[in-house]
Amino acid sequence: MSNQDSQTVQDINIELPEISIGKANEAAIDFYDTAKDYLIDQNYWIPIVTIIVSMIFGLMFRGFLRPKLLPLVDKLNISFRFNRILKNLTKLTLQIGALIFLSLVQLVLIAVMPGLDLYIMEAATKLLIAWVLIRTVAQVIENGFVRQIVALTGWAIAALSILGVMDQTKGALDAVGMDFGEWRLSLLTIAKFTIAICVLLTITKLLTNGAERSLQRATDLTPSARVLLVKVIKVIMVSLAILIGVTTAGIDLSALAIFGGALGLGIGFGLQKVISNLFSGMLLLVDKSIKPGDIIELQDGTGVFGWVSHLGARYVSLITRDNKEYLIPNEDFITQPVINWSYSDRKIRVETQFGVDYASDPHQVKKIGIEVASNTKRVCADPKPVCHLVEFGDSSLNFVLRYWIEDAENGVTNTKGDIMLGLWDAFKENDIEIPFPHRVLIEKK
Repeated sequence: MSNQDSQTVQDINIELPEISIGKANEAAIDFYDTAKDYLIDQNYWIPIVTIIVSMIFGLMFRGFLRPKLLPLVDKLNISFRFNRILKNLTKLTLQIGALIFLSLVQLVLIAVMPGLDLYIMEAATKLLIAWVLIRTVAQVIENGFVRQIVALTGWAIAALSILGVMDQTKGALDAVGMDFGEWRLSLLTIAKFTIAICVLLTITKLLTNGAERSLQRATDLTPSARVLLVKVIKVIMVSLAILIGVTTAGIDLSALAIFGGALGLGIGFGLQKVISNLFSGMLLLVDKSIKPGDIIELQDGTGVFGWVSHLGARYVSLITRDNKEYLIPNEDFITQPVINWSYSDRKIRVETQFGVDYASDPHQVKKIGIEVASNTKRVCADPKPVCHLVEFGDSSLNFVLRYWIEDAENGVTNTKGDIMLGLWDAFKENDIEIPFPHRVLIEKK
């Protein structure tokens, strides 16, 4: 090591705190005396022991009662959603059992030991009641993870209020933050905003779901009008929820004007496809070019054919006959050609071509073709089926049978198959032959 390095090491002065064995011994003795006082004082050890025993009783109570309640819930003729809610509520039998035991013990202690301080037991009772109520109300949230977070957050807030430390907690959270002019961003502001947004969005979802169910029952509205109204209600409700949440948290909107403008510009460039699909979906609903239940055929080379099952904010759900579900961006229905088989009329015309032998009577063949189509299921009676002789072929008289169906979502090929089988049976009964190519082999010697 060089002299310079040695001098640098000597300049470093690390001061270690002085450890006093006597002070450590005094601290340990004080802690022991305090713990001993709490253990000896009946105002502490009796409530604590009672709370522990009540939780053990609640655990046994749930183990006994819940297995009996679950089969009863399964026997009820209710929807799957309510079945899950009731099964989730059976988990609260632990808290309910502990609450019953704790309440009974408090009544006994008030009568036997009137001078005993029951503050700890009262606080535990309130915490159990809060947990049961919050978990019950939280069942309206379908997502299990979100429901768990909301319940824990609500119970934590209730616990701080019950224990009387809410003001101290607010002060500690508000102390961690930074000032932007006259506005302060702190952990308290973030917590208020998060809680307000979660609560308001949950309420918004419940209201929009109720409005959607009500609109679905409105038979005087078209499907596209119902979907459009639901989307408008959702946008308005979510916007109001965010504004109310920001106001509740005490955030000054004017202070966020520049930041909001920059964020909006970034979203405009980065999410332009999303915004384009959103407004394309609104336009589809307004001009009614695509509606739920329409029969759609795409002209993008894939030949996808199916019916519209859902109009989303970003995409259209198209279900094919083989139960494949295509999620197609709304913008594609605006910028690309699409065949809508049921745009103005759900009836579509189907053709079946066939040929018969030249020895057959074409008038009889036409009559048989029309009768077969008229007696086939799913074929419309109006317009009536028609059959035409279209060509004198090389070895057959070629006909085309045209008929209409109005439920293309149930398939087109299966109807053609039924028609062909009907023609086969009718030709057999009337001795009408269907020609087929013959090959002659000539052997040269």
